Amino acid sequence: MITHKKSASLGLCALAVAIALAGCAGLPDQRLANEALKRGDTALAERNYKALADMGYSDAQVGLADIKVATGDPDQFKQAEETYRAAAATSPRAQVRLGRLLVAKPDSTQAEREEAETLLKLAAAQGEQKTLIPLAMLYLLYPQSFPKINAQQQIDQWQAAGHPEAGLAQILLYRTQGTYDQNLDNVEKLCKQALDTMDVCYAELATVYQKRGQADQQAALLQQLKAGYARGTVPATRVDSVARVLADRNLGQTDEKTAKDLLEHIAPANPASWVSLAQLVYDFPELGDTDQLLAYIDKGREAEQPRADLLLGRLYYEGNALPADAEKAELHLQAAADAGEISADYYLGQLYRRGYLGDVEPQKAVDHLLAAARGGQNSADYALAQLFSEGHGIRPEPTNAWVFAQLSQVYPTPQSTELVQQLDQQLTPEQRSQAQSLLAQEKQARGNMAQVGRRSLTIDALQDQDSAVDGEDML
Repeated sequence: MITHKKSASLGLCALAVAIALAGCAGLPDQRLANEALKRGDTALAERNYKALADMGYSDAQVGLADIKVATGDPDQFKQAEETYRAAAATSPRAQVRLGRLLVAKPDSTQAEREEAETLLKLAAAQGEQKTLIPLAMLYLLYPQSFPKINAQQQIDQWQAAGHPEAGLAQILLYRTQGTYDQNLDNVEKLCKQALDTMDVCYAELATVYQKRGQADQQAALLQQLKAGYARGTVPATRVDSVARVLADRNLGQTDEKTAKDLLEHIAPANPASWVSLAQLVYDFPELGDTDQLLAYIDKGREAEQPRADLLLGRLYYEGNALPADAEKAELHLQAAADAGEISADYYLGQLYRRGYLGDVEPQKAVDHLLAAARGGQNSADYALAQLFSEGHGIRPEPTNAWVFAQLSQVYPTPQSTELVQQLDQQLTPEQRSQAQSLLAQEKQARGNMAQVGRRSLTIDALQDQDSAVDGEDML
């Protein structure tokens, strides 16, 4: 009798397990979502994250918000902020993400910056990692908001305390202060020490070796990078960033063929790399013909990569690889601009400034060029100066022209310098006084022009910290 009861009990248990397993088979799975995101299947990842987020799982809420941030769409950023806030009450991970988002937020308020500092420190006190870099960026970008904090002293304290991220914080300080090239030796030293734990150092070391022309060291680094990717310890996004370093003419002798090999290897698992390949062929036409370029762009667009629309819009705008078509250019550039691609605003502004769609549309030109300029596109300032000085479709306004010509001198060109000199001679003392006042106002609107060039660095640094799939502690 006892045996029979035991047997019946085991049978019920087996049945219960079978029912449970059958039920779980149709449930959303966060680990599945994590793996899908690693493969670049954001649609599958988002479906699973959303289902779990609706059930109240904070880690899934974080994953869902991470996907929104990765789109680069400002509207998605707002939704991500709301989602992070909903999870931050119980999730240190969400506190870190919200803090980081506030650090990178354009036109953030003093209250938001202080909130970011509080969130990051709170998460760190609860054992959450990857809080130091966003804190460093907060202090570097907004020294006026934290007058009691000396960034270099703070980094020195972190280094003395043995924080592994302190070296990267030091490198970020070099970049924001414009002293990177003077400190290449220390960048190399710091990144060699941190390479096993911070894969962003692959791109930094590649940059150092590119600037120095050290081919042997670069080759050894690339072998290490490939081995790390094969083991799964280095993400495809990092391989992509290293490939772009190899193809950057501003860093020294390029190695575009190796860059192409790297990108072709990872593109099937990292759809953004199709666009990087397209950009590579665009920059180095000897690497492929127009059909190859368009094939890469098509793959990028299929994966809903805004950079693909940006590049296709440029092709129609420039009329080189493809016949010039202003309407198609506008269509693709607007799609890219809507997704947060600042360069798309620049090209749209030029379309409207030059009247490529039939008539000069000065207000649209100003709106898009100003958005691009305030987003850090320096060439947009020069275009605005031209717009206001030439008076095509708009009454010439030398004071406004002088303001944007001055702003374009952050990265001067012979053309922009010549325009500044011409406008200097045209202004009356009264106009100059007015122009200087407008210049101060525009700098303030941009959150200090000296910081605009740091914006992309800020976002890159924060995104480099991790992805939405950075933890085995997730469900």
